Amino acid sequence: MSKIKKMKISAKMSAVLYFLAFAAAGFVFTGEGMSGISSLADISLCGSLDVTSSSAVLVGSLIRSVISGNTGKNIVKISAMIIIVTAKLFFESCEKPKLCGIITTVGILASGTAVSVILDEVFYKLFFYIFYGSVAGLAAYSTAYIRTSLKKQAVIELSGRSGCAYAIVYITMISSLCKSEIFFINFGIIAGTAITLLAAYYYRNTGGVLCGALTACGAFLASPETGMTVVLLPAAGLMTGYVHKQKPAVASLFFAVLSFMLMILTGMTKNNAEIIFNILCGCGLFIFTAPYYSDKWVSTGNDGGTALPEIINARMSFLSDSIGTVRTETGKIAEALTENTRDSNELSIICGKVCNNCFRKNICWTSQRNSTVRSFGKLARLPEINEETFPAELESCLRKEELMREFSRLIRERMTAKILRLRSDGCRELLSEQIKITEEIIRCAGEKIDVRYSSPISKTVSKKLNRYGINPRKIIAYYNSYNRLIIELYFLATDSPDNTMRLCDLASDELEIRLDVSGPVYSGREVRFRLFEKPLYSLEVYGASMCAEGSDTNGDTSTVFTDGTGIGYVILSDGMGTGKSAALESRLVVRMFRKLINSGINCTAAVKLINSIMVSKSGDEAFATLDALRIDLDSCGLTVIKSGASATLIRHNGNVLKVASPTFPVGIYEQSDVFSNRYSFEDGDMAVMFSDGIDESEYSYIKELLLAGDNVKNIVNEICTKARVYNPSARSDDITVIGIRVTRRNERSPIL
Repeated sequence: MSKIKKMKISAKMSAVLYFLAFAAAGFVFTGEGMSGISSLADISLCGSLDVTSSSAVLVGSLIRSVISGNTGKNIVKISAMIIIVTAKLFFESCEKPKLCGIITTVGILASGTAVSVILDEVFYKLFFYIFYGSVAGLAAYSTAYIRTSLKKQAVIELSGRSGCAYAIVYITMISSLCKSEIFFINFGIIAGTAITLLAAYYYRNTGGVLCGALTACGAFLASPETGMTVVLLPAAGLMTGYVHKQKPAVASLFFAVLSFMLMILTGMTKNNAEIIFNILCGCGLFIFTAPYYSDKWVSTGNDGGTALPEIINARMSFLSDSIGTVRTETGKIAEALTENTRDSNELSIICGKVCNNCFRKNICWTSQRNSTVRSFGKLARLPEINEETFPAELESCLRKEELMREFSRLIRERMTAKILRLRSDGCRELLSEQIKITEEIIRCAGEKIDVRYSSPISKTVSKKLNRYGINPRKIIAYYNSYNRLIIELYFLATDSPDNTMRLCDLASDELEIRLDVSGPVYSGREVRFRLFEKPLYSLEVYGASMCAEGSDTNGDTSTVFTDGTGIGYVILSDGMGTGKSAALESRLVVRMFRKLINSGINCTAAVKLINSIMVSKSGDEAFATLDALRIDLDSCGLTVIKSGASATLIRHNGNVLKVASPTFPVGIYEQSDVFSNRYSFEDGDMAVMFSDGIDESEYSYIKELLLAGDNVKNIVNEICTKARVYNPSARSDDITVIGIRVTRRNERSPIL
């Protein structure tokens, strides 16, 4: 109970602090903003927020107006804010960007028109308020658009429409900050200088010019005098971009000296000391913030434009090697199944073996030739040769037994040839299926990947490893769609490091990020390692198994692994029968599935490829089931993949769902049979998968266990213990039970 009270108090404190923060923003941004016109920052901020936050901005603006004695001067804007807050009370979707812009524009127009009517200036002021309201509405729309985009993805996107919105908001804020002076300290110039330096240092010339120009624009809107003091800021940002490889202190010194020189060249003398002081403060702010900047939070839209082909090339090359190894093995199998065509003149061969040494040959093959040929033809067409089916025309043959033996051998050879032809047809179907699989794999590998390439981190990690004598062939660092860092390191197989944790420790120490490392994946020529920030969710997995009666080897095989990108896999395979042979088949399926998944092949294509290998690997019948759970540890998404496997039970939102599929095991037919479907899965949900040693009569009992508790180990042990009781079949089978529970991590590793 005390914890609940603390949580409630904490929530109230957060709400109060949130309200005070926006009230402070309204207080700061109220006043003159654009060339003597009332600031747009406060009213656009009011128009872009929810009702509570908009009210806080209104309160801050009122306090500032009363203290400064400008209530009458700001009456139009204050009235417009009141209209905006009132309007937001009646719109459920008041936080949508377009509606925010419309409400702000209409609020200013209505307020301005009402005040003009009272002062009898309606025609004189109407066009001004239309213009002012349109600009404020655009600023409110941009602010709301930014807020909405940050909720969806915690990244500052500086490209396209989002980049335009940031530019509008930036200009508005700089304009307001330039008017917020204390003595000779100009907060707008300080902030603009720091941001221009930051952009020039990390995004070179383009970033310096753009941020410098936007800062100058905001300063000019504040007042022409202020704008003239930073008019050459874009030029300073442009040239500072050329020293981006230097230390932050060196770059800021270069920027300050350059700004001073440009001011002298322009002949400006008014307030030079104040301007230099503000620029130096901005340089100091840059030096302080530069070590904490990370491109994890900022995207310029073309971060990975030049690196994307490199990422695709590296992955396609790695995948090509992996598939090449599988195709080589399949080719050897196909060669082993090929046989030379036998001589089609069987009757002549038999005649040469049996009749050549017989003294009646001339009689049988000269005077009685037609009868002999007809009798040989009958023997060749018989399905089985014995005394009853032997032709009457050859009853007088002196070598009857030998003739029957040779024709029986001929029939057996024909049956063998027929079987081989059927097998050859099956191989052709199998090869056709493999070509389709290859096409699917290549198509999937060529799909666009939702990542942001990070060149600075790639270079930083490369330099760090090189200093310690570790030389990877290629390093690719990127952020996935959930803004989590992943670093792929490719080594030649001959240069692969033995200590993977050393790689992880060196990179973590350099980046000051807590990283984890996945196991090595071999393609033949190369080895790949992945370093990654831990995802938001983790898996709790526990398994239990029992051998079939009379067997000392369990024919089921299971494994748990992650591919390094944030996807976790739980695999269970049940081999045909029991004992060592079943274990061999299930181990092959699990091992191949893990190898293909880690190489970059999707689950469906991996199962199809394993099926083709199982069908063609030997002449003996061999098959195994495949049951797999694929869990996205960033979003907690669950995908169930089955090929001939038993049902899976999933507990979600207080209900238990049974997932079953009428599919065939891997290795029975040339055409693979795969079931794949996505299901809802959240923090605390559980899933249980088992081999066919668990009878369906136990499902209701398992459901009760899942609904009764969260202890995975106890549930799995209880299911396994009761399996023999619930299975009425006299046939004993191997039993394997695996329980999975997904949990949310308490912390995420920070990036500095």
